[in-house]
Amino acid sequence: MGMFNSGTIVKVLISNIPNSGYDYRLTAPADIGTFVSVRVMNRPCVGIIWGLGDSNLPSEKIRDVSEIYNAKLNVSDMQWIKKMSEWTLIPLGMILRLIVNVSDAFSAPRMEQMYAFNFESDVRMTDNRIAVMDAFSSNDNEPMTVSDIQNIARVSSAVVRTMIKNGTLLPTSMRERSHEDFCYDYKDSGNVILNNDQQIAANQIGDAISNGGFSVHLLDGITGSGKTQVYFDSAWRAYQNGRSVLLMMPEIALTAQFMSRFAKRFGAPPVIWHSNLTAARRREIWRGVLKGKIRLVVGTRSALFLPWMDLGLIVIDEEHDSSYKQEDMGNYHARDMAILRAKIAGFPIVLASATPAAETLENVSSGKYTRLRLNSRFGGAQLPQINTIDLRENRPETYTVNETEQTGFLSAPLCDAIDETLRSGHQAMLFINRRGFAPIVQCKKCGWTATCPDCSVGMTYHKRVGKLLCHMCGRTAPLNKACPDCGADVSMRGVGLEKIQEEVNARFPAARTALVSSDVITSRQSLERLVDKMESGEIDIVIGTQILAKGHHFPNLTLVGVVDADMGLFGTDFRAAEHTFQQLFQVAGRAGRGEHPGRVLMQTYQPEHPVLTAICNCDRDTFMATDMAGRRMAQMPPYGQLIAIIVEGEKETVLQRFCADLSSCAPILNGAKIMGPITAQIYQIRNWYRMRFLIAGGATANLQPIVSHWLGKVKMPANIRIKIDVNPINFM
Repeated sequence: MGMFNSGTIVKVLISNIPNSGYDYRLTAPADIGTFVSVRVMNRPCVGIIWGLGDSNLPSEKIRDVSEIYNAKLNVSDMQWIKKMSEWTLIPLGMILRLIVNVSDAFSAPRMEQMYAFNFESDVRMTDNRIAVMDAFSSNDNEPMTVSDIQNIARVSSAVVRTMIKNGTLLPTSMRERSHEDFCYDYKDSGNVILNNDQQIAANQIGDAISNGGFSVHLLDGITGSGKTQVYFDSAWRAYQNGRSVLLMMPEIALTAQFMSRFAKRFGAPPVIWHSNLTAARRREIWRGVLKGKIRLVVGTRSALFLPWMDLGLIVIDEEHDSSYKQEDMGNYHARDMAILRAKIAGFPIVLASATPAAETLENVSSGKYTRLRLNSRFGGAQLPQINTIDLRENRPETYTVNETEQTGFLSAPLCDAIDETLRSGHQAMLFINRRGFAPIVQCKKCGWTATCPDCSVGMTYHKRVGKLLCHMCGRTAPLNKACPDCGADVSMRGVGLEKIQEEVNARFPAARTALVSSDVITSRQSLERLVDKMESGEIDIVIGTQILAKGHHFPNLTLVGVVDADMGLFGTDFRAAEHTFQQLFQVAGRAGRGEHPGRVLMQTYQPEHPVLTAICNCDRDTFMATDMAGRRMAQMPPYGQLIAIIVEGEKETVLQRFCADLSSCAPILNGAKIMGPITAQIYQIRNWYRMRFLIAGGATANLQPIVSHWLGKVKMPANIRIKIDVNPINFM
């Protein structure tokens, strides 16, 4: 199958509705995979020619294709879409929507009023106005439309209107700028000399690129071992051979430090694809990739779905990171779908991590992936010394704020280490992966607890904004000092990073502190400002969540203190130990990356826990072998398969009746089992009630067709929605 003649009835896969294709008539010859415009319910939609029509409708009822574009997906991409749909159970049209994610990709730029930021304005800068300024800075200060400003800065239209009125935003041209030739000419600057381990790894990947064909290489190196320069070498080899290259990384790791390293190596900045691009920039990058003019992109998981021409290498940095799992528009794991794409198209893929995922290590063990080890830190820096502090023997002392005694969370050994670090002129980092000030707001007398009215979770008190915040839906509420039920005093329990900052300021009043969390760091620019302050020595103690756990290199940071190393050890799923190990090991890797040796202190009530002893001994392999042995016994991934079915409903009665109907027609399985329905751990989110089924089977079980057939038996009510999650990471 290839070229279709004019007048042929073809099936068109449409990119914005859950479909498997509709029949249309061609008005000119066109290839399979060609992008076309068609009308659905009298609205224009972009799709691709999927094959011959098969609806058997009378000819007069079949509409003509509106327009045929001079662009197409290749056959391997179409095979990838099909295989991805079969694995994830995401409808074909929804996967195509991930690819055609630029609304005006094939139309002329629209006429819209553009605005520039007035950096000379003397208007008082509020948090919202700083967010708008950061939005412009993150897009090279190019003019933006009102909708771009709102979407990227995450501010309301009222904020934008006020800034236009007071002259902080100035009107500029009417038409969106279109850079059809937006691309860079790269060269290898030759300014990096690889050490022996790096060179061996680079040569092996280089040989795979030269030889062609599918292969997976795990670049397994401790934090600071120079993995980036190895995969830069691989990227250059593929790029030099005329192939396209994708360097994929978590959004959190797209730092200015990384961009400058890239520019220093290749003589120009990278083309970056992420969630905060303007509509115009998204359009020009998308079209540039489609035409083959842009062949090297650094991006987050959505960059995998760009319309690549002749993709020859994908690198997935921090391959273990859970942000590669998409859970909003269909559930898929970008790492796994990238490997699938490479396998179908026949090119190498590189996975890089200091703490590889269990699934990746199992594929290395079985010989499917090649492991390339980097055993020492680049430039001769030493690994930090890692120890635990037993909180059973070193209970934190109280501290005083405004003449009021407060419960402390920092032990004497950790405080002594901080004091010693500051006296040496070095910097310290305190890690606690909990936002806000106090996670529990409760009445001392009757037990009332502040909970979100839309979600079945407690609200966290955020002292910085003086409000209660729901971390599920974002709802805010004022903090009342008196209980709404009985009028007694309300107490705040637990600890968040704002509470730790209060304690640090009380114990070390001369120290300059800074907070790092998603509440404070709302843009890449605000993160870069903090990084600049760390590098210039304007901050003594940084207190942060996992935003600081990866991707940053602070030469003067010599102490990392983990406030609560026990926090993730007893999670609700079988990956809890693995994820805690990965997170804490990455955090520990921030210490001692320069010429000064580093140390890590982890506060815990369980110093003998296998996760913590493994981190102290830098013995990842023994820990993972033990963890995976337990999974093998329980037939959990990677030694088994799981598919979660999350059913959500606006009305509890309708939800329960639908789940009962679904349960009554559940198939009887051989070698697999269906568990549920049970109420989800978080039963209500944004006023939708939630129930879960879990299907478990062996590693080779073909569960997807069973699930697809089962769900097709029951008619779904209008106010019910179903989410399917193959090998879930989130069990909430």
